[in-house]
Amino acid sequence: MHPFKQFYWWLRWYQPRIAFLYSLLVLAGWLWLGWPLLWPGLVALLSMAVAVDSVVRAGSGWFIATATHGARDSGKVALTFDDGPDPEVTPALLDELKRHGAKATFFVIGQQLATHPELGQRIVAEGHLLANHSWQHSYLQNFRLRDWQMQEIARAEHAIEAATGHPSSRLYRPPVGMKTGDQARAIGALGLKVVAWSIHSRDTVDPDPKSMARRVLRRIRGGDVVLLHDGDRVPGKRKSCVPAVRLILEGLKAKGLESVALTELPGI
Repeated sequence: MHPFKQFYWWLRWYQPRIAFLYSLLVLAGWLWLGWPLLWPGLVALLSMAVAVDSVVRAGSGWFIATATHGARDSGKVALTFDDGPDPEVTPALLDELKRHGAKATFFVIGQQLATHPELGQRIVAEGHLLANHSWQHSYLQNFRLRDWQMQEIARAEHAIEAATGHPSSRLYRPPVGMKTGDQARAIGALGLKVVAWSIHSRDTVDPDPKSMARRVLRRIRGGDVVLLHDGDRVPGKRKSCVPAVRLILEGLKAKGLESVALTELPGI
């Protein structure tokens, strides 16, 4: 990489830290040295807003290129399921997908897959896609340093390959959709592609299947990537996923849209 381009990306990866230190400097200068606050303070607020947005917003490409949807004129959408596989929910979900002839993508937690490798094998055997959602899905892991991130993500990659006997899809979705500079450096070094979503079913806060389906179908159009969850730390907690998906698939058919795996979605 050209030195200038390398420096440019270095600034982006470390921008949140630079913004935080700059804000502390401005505040300290104002409190103890009488520095003017207005313009330096506005710059500090703007830089902190960029930092927070780049970390928290799932679709942000500030740290690393992030796909959120495919081609809008394709007539195809991608249903994606996080946090599985689950021994109770995932088999029923696969049955429902098979009944409708639909394909989907499962962003699995490595630990869960290692515990239930037969579910990973069934997912692949039925034409669906397995993708990486980290090894343990710790809510604070996104803020760990680069080397730790590489071990965490690579361990999940190995779990996918060990369970299925096939190469990984090389797709990654960070836990909670959050990204940091250190994590982006690890993802890039491992050669993975980050995929977020364009529609969130809000199934983590609203367990009603009808409400989940309405929320998705009200907005969905060609190219959308939909986030749902078939897994959780508590086995069987996402049982509402199956009836919601049944309603969503019926709605997609009525709209003339086809559910495919992410690798079959044009533009991804």
